[in-house]
Amino acid sequence: MHYSLDFSAPLAYWPDLLAGAWTTLALSLSATVFGFLLGVFCALTKTGRSVWLARVASGYVELIRNTPLLVQIFIVYFGVSSLGLPVGAFTAATIALVINVGAYTSEIVRAGIDSIPRGQLEAAECIALSRWQTLRHVVLPPAIERVYPALTSQYVLLMLASSICSQISAEELTAVANRIQSDTFRSVETYLIVAVAYLLMSLVMRAVFWLVAQLAFPRRRRLGTPL
Repeated sequence: MHYSLDFSAPLAYWPDLLAGAWTTLALSLSATVFGFLLGVFCALTKTGRSVWLARVASGYVELIRNTPLLVQIFIVYFGVSSLGLPVGAFTAATIALVINVGAYTSEIVRAGIDSIPRGQLEAAECIALSRWQTLRHVVLPPAIERVYPALTSQYVLLMLASSICSQISAEELTAVANRIQSDTFRSVETYLIVAVAYLLMSLVMRAVFWLVAQLAFPRRRRLGTPL
């Protein structure tokens, strides 16, 4: 059977594809920022002095890491609505992605915190730094610097996984592609275009993370350590 590729039909929908790509990036950016904050909070809680809070954080991490992202999205989208608090698809997708990536961020940051030598903490105690000052100046900066490559990879994977949000009709890139291929009957061409778009967005995200690293970790930049 002979099949000729024809990209003209799906490319005619380029404004929709561009809008879908922008929605994907907006989802990813929101989830990255708030997921990072949630993950750092949980990591500090798990390594803190409160046993009760550490158990709650550990339970959250284990629950999220051992259940599918798609199920989590459905629970947020349909579950919250069933409580009488209807949320839009974009909002539900953002919340679900934040909750999901926050759990993975927590474990990555916790590994960074655990890598800090005990001697540095003892030195902070000797100069009478408070717990917050120790975290702010001694623990978090080097911990995040050490795990930054892993965080970068996790957030790029999050952007790619956001395609699942099309299942609740969030108008991100994959949802737009599904609509285009149903209109044009050019599935192969449509999804090839989308694959290239995801590749380009991944490269853009990695470039942005690299620039952030250049600004945030000057010591590592001076040493020429790869990020």
